[in-house]
Amino acid sequence: MDLIGSIGLGIPSHDMSQQFIKSFVGDLFHNSASKLIQRLLPVFDNAQINRRQFAVDQEWLKNDHSFEEKNDWYHHFAQLYSLQAVDACLNNDRLLSEPIPYEAIDMIIFVSSTGIATPSIDTYIMNERPFREDMVRMPLWGLGCAGGSIGLSHASHWIRAHPDKTVLLVCCELCSLTFQKDDLRKSNIVGSALFGDGAAAAVMIGNQSKWRAAVKNDKTKPQIVRTGSVTKKNSNSVMGWNVTDRGMEVIFSRSIPAQVRTFWKHHINRFLAEQKLSEQSIHSFVAHPGGQKVLESMENVLMASWEKFKYSHYVLRDHGNMSSATVLYVLYEWMKEGVPENMLSVVSALGPGFSSELLLLEWNEQ
Repeated sequence: MDLIGSIGLGIPSHDMSQQFIKSFVGDLFHNSASKLIQRLLPVFDNAQINRRQFAVDQEWLKNDHSFEEKNDWYHHFAQLYSLQAVDACLNNDRLLSEPIPYEAIDMIIFVSSTGIATPSIDTYIMNERPFREDMVRMPLWGLGCAGGSIGLSHASHWIRAHPDKTVLLVCCELCSLTFQKDDLRKSNIVGSALFGDGAAAAVMIGNQSKWRAAVKNDKTKPQIVRTGSVTKKNSNSVMGWNVTDRGMEVIFSRSIPAQVRTFWKHHINRFLAEQKLSEQSIHSFVAHPGGQKVLESMENVLMASWEKFKYSHYVLRDHGNMSSATVLYVLYEWMKEGVPENMLSVVSALGPGFSSELLLLEWNEQ
């Protein structure tokens, strides 16, 4: 089976507490919609987020910016933080016994939904490091919060056809650049309480690749056993973007927790039943923390303990929802802790479409 050998993070430099962001948003919108804002501000307290990181500071967020200017900054910061994540992943001495060289990568998957680039950002990453020119490229756009999990699935499918290869998955989301300071809709305020910026990279290694030897065997590593995808028809209004002259305006439906209790419940129950598994068979859930209510709904559906979702809660607390990159942050925490040999985990993420992506992981030393 393919092995997830290492993960690296690219964490933006502007670290802001949730209380600071709450005050900032309250002041910014106070004159234009004071009653509405006062009614919505408790969402910042209920989000169970302590702090988040952003590519830009509060002064940038206060000012008007054209779509072109926002996208220019997306190009700049996407390269910066993606490269940080890639470098950290391939040189992670906590998970690797030796660095994996850039030349060893046979395929790069780049996932993002918060900016537009043609050619895609992976080509700029290639220019900054000594990757091979014959590397296969797979840029994925528009998958939102599900993008990291879908990227892992696609990487697994490709490696199974090429078991002597390695794949580098890079997820980078800069949600702050999409902030609309004049958008008074509830979804924009809720998004302001949840979303942060971040990048993450993961290297996946085929079972016949010589680079498998570079992975430390002091802790178990996750191997992808099975993947499952479903997309609900006629559900495009649940989450996504409205693309306007001012940029991207978030679509974030209040029905998402309810979708977990219906649509996702059906998917996870069927996925486990197909493997003759139950919730009790699963050691841990590597769940994308779309928000506190989403996590609570998942725990209730499965009747699972908070402990099985603990790193989803911790990542949400310390970073917020970074869209596609978030699930790799959660997986990294489980990899650092180490899961007992032969135990199973489930990776889960929800995204626009409305879609659900699940992966079954088995933890082994090699």
